[in-house]
Amino acid sequence: MSASKPRRSPKPQERQRDPERTRRLILEAAGAEFAAKGYAGARIAAIATRAGVNQQLISYYFDGKEGLYRALSEQWTLRQGELVSPDMPLSEQVRRLALEGTTGRDGMRLVAWSGLEYEGAESDPDHGPRTQRLRPTVAHIAELQEAGRLPEWIDPACLTVLLMSAAMAPVTLPHVAEGLTGLDPASPDFVRRYADQLAKLVEHLGA
Repeated sequence: MSASKPRRSPKPQERQRDPERTRRLILEAAGAEFAAKGYAGARIAAIATRAGVNQQLISYYFDGKEGLYRALSEQWTLRQGELVSPDMPLSEQVRRLALEGTTGRDGMRLVAWSGLEYEGAESDPDHGPRTQRLRPTVAHIAELQEAGRLPEWIDPACLTVLLMSAAMAPVTLPHVAEGLTGLDPASPDFVRRYADQLAKLVEHLGA
């Protein structure tokens, strides 16, 4: 068997063409690949093909598959910061997260895949960042509870998991949604209707 050829670094002209555009193309392609196949099933070669770039550029910009996954996590963190703020009513936070079912489906599928593949924190590249992203929501629910606006029996962490799961349901359970409603769960009309229903349910809790 012949020895494999050493991996070459991308040529200077490849790196200098348009680094921001190249990074964006790689991230978009990675989001689609991870959403379709999960972290374990995604392949760097496939991401490079989707992005239309040399495979070595992914290593150059993101230091490989795990670094690319972490960069997507950071991108999702920034997106969540745009969606919600700590002083926003919990019902509106949940409604906005659910509305991502129209424009942010790949991000939700990525989260769902990471759950299906989960075998422990050490094998989950986004474990720490994801936990930090969600801690403010847990704290917000705890504050509502302390203010007497939520029942004492509610566990803030469990409610956060429940609301996150519910907001993602049109993406993670499309077959159930379509079977029960007869509507396309990816359509903007259905997602808006679902998001409003979920927000009203949270309001009914007193939050």
